[in-house]
Amino acid sequence: MMNFLNKIRGRTRVLISENERALHLLQGKLKGILGPGDHSLKSGRGSLVIERHNLAIPQFRSVYEKALFDKFPEVVEKLLTVVRTGPGEIAIVERDKLIHTVVGPNDKLVLWNEAGPWTWQVVDTVAEPELPAELQRRLSEAQKAQHHVVIPVTDGSVALLFVDGVLTKVLQSGLHAYWSTGRKVTQKLIDLKRQSLDVTGQEVLTLDRVTIRINLSAEYRVVDPVKATQDVKDFTDTLYRALQLVFRKQLGALKLDQILERKGEVNEEAEAQIKTDMAKIGVEVSDIVLKDVILPGEMREILNKVVTAEKEAEANVIRRREETNATRSLLNTAKVMAENPVMLRLKELEALEAIAGKVDRLTVHNGTEGLMNDLVKLRDDTTA
Repeated sequence: MMNFLNKIRGRTRVLISENERALHLLQGKLKGILGPGDHSLKSGRGSLVIERHNLAIPQFRSVYEKALFDKFPEVVEKLLTVVRTGPGEIAIVERDKLIHTVVGPNDKLVLWNEAGPWTWQVVDTVAEPELPAELQRRLSEAQKAQHHVVIPVTDGSVALLFVDGVLTKVLQSGLHAYWSTGRKVTQKLIDLKRQSLDVTGQEVLTLDRVTIRINLSAEYRVVDPVKATQDVKDFTDTLYRALQLVFRKQLGALKLDQILERKGEVNEEAEAQIKTDMAKIGVEVSDIVLKDVILPGEMREILNKVVTAEKEAEANVIRRREETNATRSLLNTAKVMAENPVMLRLKELEALEAIAGKVDRLTVHNGTEGLMNDLVKLRDDTTA
């Protein structure tokens, strides 16, 4: 019945619930914002427009926003909260002491007051580029990280902070966060601990024109991270190339025999040159070791033959020396026995004893008279 009467009167019934607000327009003109309740509005021959807004979605968005702000500033002030930011500014918006959203530079956020209460803080990111640790923690918990970058720096390292490509700060170990909206924030992590660099398989032509391959190793650490990154493009590549060039030059001035004799040793002049050059770019080089000298296959065979011949010659010398010593010993023994018949007889008895211990029967030809007489005589001589 009511709808029939409203239709006769040219009106329309509009019901707005507690969790809603609505803009209504008649004949294309904005008439205001409707609160909760039962509203009877002119239909304007079907030109009535109702734009409903759910307060569960706190942000106010409407194509009629400008018209609303221009025609009904008092209503806007009562029902809506406006958060604005300028160039380089960030607004952190909170509801009930919890971070709701973050507004970027040169932006605006319109919120329904009745979806609040709202508080906000505007931060000048140019004057305060780094986030306090507590704010960074709260933004992380709220999953609102779209306007800042987090830079973790591990123990024993530093990070070089670049803003729009310009080195701004050296960050020590810890967790750092910087506003990134409106600028490009990057970092480069530099390890300050001692490290090892291997240079492997480098071909060198020796002075006697033998091609060898060498393996080098150097211990280094970065002592000035700014110099190490600003003065050269890549300090590890610079050290690698320095080791290559210096040792090719050093070993190329030596013959193969000299290199093999000095295996593991490093030319002091070459080492000093590398250390001096690297110190200029903030890198301290300590130990440099020539680890391996690798010969081509045919050269290894030749050297093996040479070594084998040398070992055989040494063995021959030792054998000859031993034979000479044995011969000299026999001569000395023979001389002593020739001068001392008793000792000769004792040696004969030792020989007979050794033989007798190994045979069951001993046959003596030509009789035993001579042998026994000699034994008796030997006994008489020894007891005399």
